Amino acid sequence: MLFTIQELERRPARFDVALEPGTIEFFDPKLRQISPLRAHGSVELMSPVSGEIRTRGRLAVEMEAECDRCLEPVRMPLDEAFEVFAVPLDDRRGPGEEVEIHEPDTAVEFYDGSGIELDNILREEILLKLPMRKVCREDCKGICPQCGRNRNAADCECRPGPVDDRWSALKEL
Repeated sequence: MLFTIQELERRPARFDVALEPGTIEFFDPKLRQISPLRAHGSVELMSPVSGEIRTRGRLAVEMEAECDRCLEPVRMPLDEAFEVFAVPLDDRRGPGEEVEIHEPDTAVEFYDGSGIELDNILREEILLKLPMRKVCREDCKGICPQCGRNRNAADCECRPGPVDDRWSALKEL
């Protein structure tokens, strides 16, 4: 859903969407949307001169990824409020040229063209709100590095391999 500058100059816009899994691409094959993404909120042009756009609202979705320790599926429900400020990219840059941003610019989004795309904002907000470490439970034992068995399901009979003596000095720290 595209919100154009021309549309926002007339009046703020509202959105209330339900996006089925697969509508938004997350560019990570291990991350899956398993419930409809519901989002509602508003988009408004804060300054016609600077082109700054504020998008705020609430999203709710259930995502699934592999556990970082045992590779079993982990469900991650999200129900979060968000607020995003977006400004147009600097028109002085050349095609494909990188732009240096400074500390104040890290708190804003950039858009190129005639407006902002809601799907892009929702994708980024979901990715930012997911936990960095995706584990099925805090006491997950992971998989055995030798036989590959899930240690949560059953203990294996593997013994730790030989320790590299070059690292033995670290044990004394």
